[in-house]
Amino acid sequence: MLPAPAKINLFLHVVGRRADGRHLLQSVFRMLDLADEIELHPRADGRIERITGMDGLPPEQDLAVRAALALREASGCTAGVTLGVHKRIPAGGGLGGGSSDAATVLLGLNRLWKLDLPRARLMEIGLALGADIPFFIHGRSAFAEGIGELLTPVELPLANYLVVFPGVAVPTAEIFKAPELTRDTGLTTVESFSEAMLLGACGNSRQTLGFGRNDLEPVAARRYPQVQAALDWLQAKFRQGRMSGSGASCFAQISGAGIWQGELPEGMRAEVASGIDVHPLLDWA
Repeated sequence: MLPAPAKINLFLHVVGRRADGRHLLQSVFRMLDLADEIELHPRADGRIERITGMDGLPPEQDLAVRAALALREASGCTAGVTLGVHKRIPAGGGLGGGSSDAATVLLGLNRLWKLDLPRARLMEIGLALGADIPFFIHGRSAFAEGIGELLTPVELPLANYLVVFPGVAVPTAEIFKAPELTRDTGLTTVESFSEAMLLGACGNSRQTLGFGRNDLEPVAARRYPQVQAALDWLQAKFRQGRMSGSGASCFAQISGAGIWQGELPEGMRAEVASGIDVHPLLDWA
């Protein structure tokens, strides 16, 4: 089994839009030790077959399957694979589960099929499938720009997070198409973010949520009351909280597991996860 870690956005600013309509972002991506698992078994008949995956998702729409097909086309390889996707990361949760699954497939098959493609080439293949995939192949905490593919490594303090799953899936496309979405947040810099982290560390707060905001959060919270309820609960319990990506998952930085269990609003679940700054498969490309 190969890990496909989740990610959170410590902040997410929408700073503009490209001529093709895709949004320009600034964000910091951090991986979590919450992860899906991918299994890959070589096949001699050249077929790519998924034996298990997310309920209700046809194989042809699964990013993990599409990644395998894209890698084979890009490399000219004729090998096959039987793959399984074992989900722990909720779909529609803003945690990058599908993108991470695809990245792990690209990294795993690059080794299984003995392709030896460099990391930069795998990132190119991944970008054609989804804007978050290059981050997971990059494999380190990163300040992201462009549509999410321009990555600058950043150092982050150790932190644990309580990640709340509100019990609803939020379609990313819906949030980005919303007319009320803020699309002109002013540009920041990686230096400004790093300075904020340093000041937090010097103040002994070690707080990774003290910078910026998530521009997608107000839109998702208005359209999905469950998201607002999760944010309200986190604010009441921890005096902080933020939505990840386009939602629906929300999180707060915590000092430990605490006594939150059993206190969640009905229909929600939560998990404590630690931030990780290096992908477990970093040396696979």
